[in-house]
Amino acid sequence: RQPRLVTMSYKPRGAKASVALVGKGITFDSGGLCIKPATGMATMKCDMAGAAAVAATVVAAARLQLPVAVTGYLCLAENMLNGNAYRPSDVVTMRNDMTVEVLNTDAEGRMVMADGLALASESHPDVVIDIATLTGAQMISLGNRVAAAMANDDGLRETVTGHFQSAGEPMWPMPLPADLRSALDSPNADIAHKGDMWGGMLTAGIFLSEFVGPKKGAAKKSKNTSEERIPWAHLDIAGPAFNDKAPWGYTPKGATGYGVAGLLSFLESYA
Repeated sequence: RQPRLVTMSYKPRGAKASVALVGKGITFDSGGLCIKPATGMATMKCDMAGAAAVAATVVAAARLQLPVAVTGYLCLAENMLNGNAYRPSDVVTMRNDMTVEVLNTDAEGRMVMADGLALASESHPDVVIDIATLTGAQMISLGNRVAAAMANDDGLRETVTGHFQSAGEPMWPMPLPADLRSALDSPNADIAHKGDMWGGMLTAGIFLSEFVGPKKGAAKKSKNTSEERIPWAHLDIAGPAFNDKAPWGYTPKGATGYGVAGLLSFLESYA
């Protein structure tokens, strides 16, 4: 199936702020040419949990008539094998004109999310939040019940984490160390889409940060500092998005709906 980037908007009159939500929507992830083992593939129908959370949040914000404009960007695709599948060593030109060297086709989520972030940035919202089942490294770091929050703005990271915690969705703040950026250096493109084995969750976040655009009025083509870019938070929900074990608390077996309560709590703070 062909990929789609779907937008959903709720724009109340007199909105106090504008928030863009970007969700990973890989409807099935086989790993592509770097195919997953069979034991790791059965739950990959859940790789669209970020996009599902964004869609539900936009609808809920409209039904609650929250005084904040919300636009959801659903980055929808399948990661499958056929003659048109992308390959390791491909160089892809992204929406913001950056070139990306593909090293592993099973790191596909960050590719669709990068274009979603670039598109979301074009309308210069006050805040951009992305949510994605992005890395297995997130589960290695924090287990399968706690999500990770990263950001280009420490205050935003702490605020988002607090809203998720208060909404009953466990989350923990994580850094984006500047020294790890060199792990994404490529001799063939502006950036490689995957680093080495160290800090995989963090380098994925650093990769995405490159596609967050400048604030309104900042120079579009300059290498913007974090202060010049739109405030952005990246939520890696690989662990808590899908529960393949026994139910616990309010969490059923299967898809959990993680993220909707926390995102709504954040949006309600503008009321």
